[in-house]
Amino acid sequence: MWIKRTISEKILGVSAHFPAVVLTGARQTGKTSLLGRLFPQHAYVALDIPSLAAMAEKEPSAFLDRYPAPVLIDEVQYAPGLFRHLKSAIDGARHEMGRYILTGSQKFPLMKEVAESLAGRCAILELETLSAREIAAADASVSGTNALAALIVRGGFPEMWRDQDIPTDVYFSSYLATYLERDVRQIVNVASLRDFERCVRACAARSGQILNKSELAREVGVSLTAITSWLNVLEASNQISFLEPWFSNLGKRLVKSPKLYFSDTGLLCYLLGITPQTLATSPFVGAIFETFVFSELRKAARLSPRPVSLWFYRDKQQLEVDFLVLGGGQGQLVECKWTEHPDDSDTKNLRRVARIVEDKKYPDFARTSSFVVARPHNEYLIDEQVRAVSVLGMPGALDLVP
Repeated sequence: MWIKRTISEKILGVSAHFPAVVLTGARQTGKTSLLGRLFPQHAYVALDIPSLAAMAEKEPSAFLDRYPAPVLIDEVQYAPGLFRHLKSAIDGARHEMGRYILTGSQKFPLMKEVAESLAGRCAILELETLSAREIAAADASVSGTNALAALIVRGGFPEMWRDQDIPTDVYFSSYLATYLERDVRQIVNVASLRDFERCVRACAARSGQILNKSELAREVGVSLTAITSWLNVLEASNQISFLEPWFSNLGKRLVKSPKLYFSDTGLLCYLLGITPQTLATSPFVGAIFETFVFSELRKAARLSPRPVSLWFYRDKQQLEVDFLVLGGGQGQLVECKWTEHPDDSDTKNLRRVARIVEDKKYPDFARTSSFVVARPHNEYLIDEQVRAVSVLGMPGALDLVP
């Protein structure tokens, strides 16, 4: 089953205005399959084949002669020496657009090479796992409230929905083993992959929480320096994301550490041993649901017709709102609740923070609206200030879709 990706139109659009397009994203998010469909006339070469990567790195001119444009170069981070020669090839026909389509699974190393060699010559986009709206558009059976647990636990990796008979434990155990052996070893010299895997599992237990590196280092039994390096690896390979706190000028009232989130709830649930049957009774259900909502917000924000930024709010008195969606003077406050019937008790923090930002007359909150993202069967007003919405309805309610 092929699931249409919402980002497709954006990729085609930027390819008409840039000589090169770089698509990043975690392994198995469907980068190669998507680009193969969008650019069927491009030749294809994969640099995860060691002999081809060696040629691209050591004989870049010969490599580009062998694979002339238009070409799709997969996993280009394996040949960083190729980028300077790509720049020369692009400059030789500067006004021919969409000639080089590049993919990479390691964001930071790849971006360093792009910034040094292809600045101004390429568009950079990121492909995440499937959104709930993309899955529901292809499979109506997952659009109901009762199917939400299965959707969260299965996650958004395309292969999990192409073949829905794949056991989640088999898929994710293989994914984790491949990730540890390939991406981790390439990005950083990890003395013990066992310790690194313990770090991954410890991070899973903290998804949706404010990051405390010292506490994490003590639990894993490694130095703070190692934890910092490993967190960078996890972020660079698109396995985790950090959400920064909103500051404005409230100064010391607000916390300054980011929150940590896993990028895909399928992998998160596998690491925590969660099944669709045990999700609702798990002590992690609130954090997993918040992680799922953040993933959906992040995906929608990247493709939103209006520029938006995502933050969270928390002060020293523990007053917290899960997400702030800001852009163009429109400030939207979002709380996540694993309930089918959110009520007034679920809106207390939203109302308090809304009063604070409105009283201070912050430009980010010239217009303020508040939402509880939960599991209602239908959208409804909890009170005159707060609306209850579902995960599928959230992008539309927050004006994040065209």
